[in-house]
Amino acid sequence: MSPIFEYAPAPESRAVVDIAPSYGLFVDGEFREAADGRVFKTVSPSTEEVLSEVAHAGAEDVDAAVAAARRAFGPWSALPGAERAKYLFRIARIIQERSRELAVLETLDNGKPIRETRDVDLPLVAAHFFYYAGWADKLSHAGFGPDPRPLGVAGQVIPWNFPLLMLAWKVAPALACGNTVVLKPAETTPLSALFFADVCRQAGLPKGVVNILTGDGSTGAALVAHEGVDKVAFTGSTAVGRQIARTVAGTRKKLTLELGGKGANIVFDDAPIDQAVEGIVNGIYFNQGQVCCAGSRLLVQESIHDELLEALKRRLATLRVGDPLDKNTDIGAINSAEQLARITELADSGESEGAVRWSPACELPERGWWFAPTVFTNVTQAHRIAREEIFGPVLSVLTFRTPDEAVAKANNSQYGLSAGVWTEKGSRILAMADRLRAGVVWANTFNKFDPTSPFGGYKESGFGREGGRHGLEAYLDV
Repeated sequence: MSPIFEYAPAPESRAVVDIAPSYGLFVDGEFREAADGRVFKTVSPSTEEVLSEVAHAGAEDVDAAVAAARRAFGPWSALPGAERAKYLFRIARIIQERSRELAVLETLDNGKPIRETRDVDLPLVAAHFFYYAGWADKLSHAGFGPDPRPLGVAGQVIPWNFPLLMLAWKVAPALACGNTVVLKPAETTPLSALFFADVCRQAGLPKGVVNILTGDGSTGAALVAHEGVDKVAFTGSTAVGRQIARTVAGTRKKLTLELGGKGANIVFDDAPIDQAVEGIVNGIYFNQGQVCCAGSRLLVQESIHDELLEALKRRLATLRVGDPLDKNTDIGAINSAEQLARITELADSGESEGAVRWSPACELPERGWWFAPTVFTNVTQAHRIAREEIFGPVLSVLTFRTPDEAVAKANNSQYGLSAGVWTEKGSRILAMADRLRAGVVWANTFNKFDPTSPFGGYKESGFGREGGRHGLEAYLDV
């Protein structure tokens, strides 16, 4: 019998990041307290320890930030594109230089494994700034007319699942196009945005070009409704997206929304099973399933259902759940107690509605918010777990017999953000991609991102595209 090798803990050092006891708002190039003095605490999801106290922006602070961005807009937009590009290149290089520090910070504040922040989030953050720095002096060649102009002040509201990456997706194209920014990070993950403010100062970015307002939903609502904002960009839940659309309706503001998803991961009987299993795991258990484009619905061709499920369960039994700062960890903590409650409620509904629940044997830490990777079989399209976005490590498995049935089931959703197709036939991949109502269709892979590729959805997954040449359009007057 071969020996069983145990993993030794491989913790990343917390000493590489220095978190201050308190942080202010970043307005007009300086940190300041909230006008009314309000603060809130940000907590580490894996330990429930308070990391820092952060200023809570109110209406007066929103006014000040928008005014600062408006003052900075004239000089910033008048700079030649090549000069704006220099600042973006500097920001990208500083992010690379500080990537270990920022990765540890993101893991502490968000709960995701250090392996993901180190190997996925931070490289992509730098790549987005590098990519859009390259566009800054080539906007007339982007296909939006010979002399596209910036919009003005962009109000941007980002979520907690990829705090620094979603910041990069929004800030980089906005600055490249000559806009100025007021950004509101999520209430549960404000720290990486505040560290980014320091990166902006380190890069010598002119005052007022980027402003960071921390706070809760009321801060975001005040920013979205502010008359001085010319463009609103939001990534988050469909419910909040609807509220924003109502607020912006009838105004001159341009709007892009990247909302929820219920992605279908479709595996045909000729797919390589082991490769597909890796893609399924990456599709739904990456970042604890807290991904808007997660492959949360697995559609398996009937003839390979049993074989695939057996292989998937074997693979899930090897996943390590625990300390996100351990480099061996695969599944980290759920971002908040509220999110854990929602995941738990929806998973319980799956059982009560007749689906069969399975999780690998795993010991969850006593402190923090945790949910074991879960698979549901015997799922029908009527089940809540097949229709509603769970935003957690929960996979619903359905079957199909023909490509037509797979398309019908995949498209039978209020969402349309992502899909995956697993097959050895290139013609089938193209035929499926053409019929799937999803903004992104991955072929024999899942959750692959690149700054050159546009990302966005259909239906209740929102509208507009981020990334690539397409991502410039949202920040230009075209």
